[in-house]
Amino acid sequence: MAEAASELVVFDLDGTLLNADSQISGVTQETLAALRARGIPYTVATGRARHGAADLLEGLGFDHPQAFKNGVLLWHPREALYSHHHHLRLDEIRSVLEASQAEGLSPFLATLEPGNVHRIYHATELNETEQALARAFRVRDQVDLADLATLPADAEITNISALGPREAVERLAAAVAPFPELVAYAGDAFEGPGLGWIDIHHGAGTKGTAVEALKAMLNVERLVVFGDGSNDLPMFAVADEAYAPSNARPEVLQAATSVIGHHDEDGIAAFLQERFNL
Repeated sequence: MAEAASELVVFDLDGTLLNADSQISGVTQETLAALRARGIPYTVATGRARHGAADLLEGLGFDHPQAFKNGVLLWHPREALYSHHHHLRLDEIRSVLEASQAEGLSPFLATLEPGNVHRIYHATELNETEQALARAFRVRDQVDLADLATLPADAEITNISALGPREAVERLAAAVAPFPELVAYAGDAFEGPGLGWIDIHHGAGTKGTAVEALKAMLNVERLVVFGDGSNDLPMFAVADEAYAPSNARPEVLQAATSVIGHHDEDGIAAFLQERFNL
């Protein structure tokens, strides 16, 4: 008989549960199966969109509600619907667009539309780097793209993303910082040297608020979380235990309950096996 669950285990994906090939290793898959056998619930809180993670999670027992886009959206697999939205206001959107244009960046506006449809709107003119990002959204995240000029006036915008020269991205992040209801996550981009990325959300849409909502939904007593990036700090702040793989950013290592093994050396799996006596 499965033991009653008193803890919820929450994983970040990139740099944490995923290895350097952006896959969940065989050892980690076996460890997840052992958690299921013990009746220990687990889920994900990731900056990815749902479609960008669905193939990775398929068949691995991720049946509980999941947090995507850094907590802006919760996805309920069993009901196939979203909840817990934190949309951007019109004045916030206008300010971000103006700041982006001042830096020569073409932002991508992600929406949640009726029927649980995701769509991303972008400027007509995109440079080569931005075109590559648009293709990635379409292929990797399986999201429809549309011209920004066709954005509905009543669209519910979940987040704004941009990719460009690192210095321009850093200036955009600084321009957004004075807005108390906005939060911006930025870092080096994988698309090429000297490039940076930024993702801007409503301040209430964080991994912290998301995992607290998951905790209440599943009626568990404690949160045990794993992450490696600055966007994981809000859930570290509300968790009972927060663990960082050794490859995590310095500020995450400092905030962690403990530092565990590297994400590309099955560090999460090894820790779980010991922590839960699997």
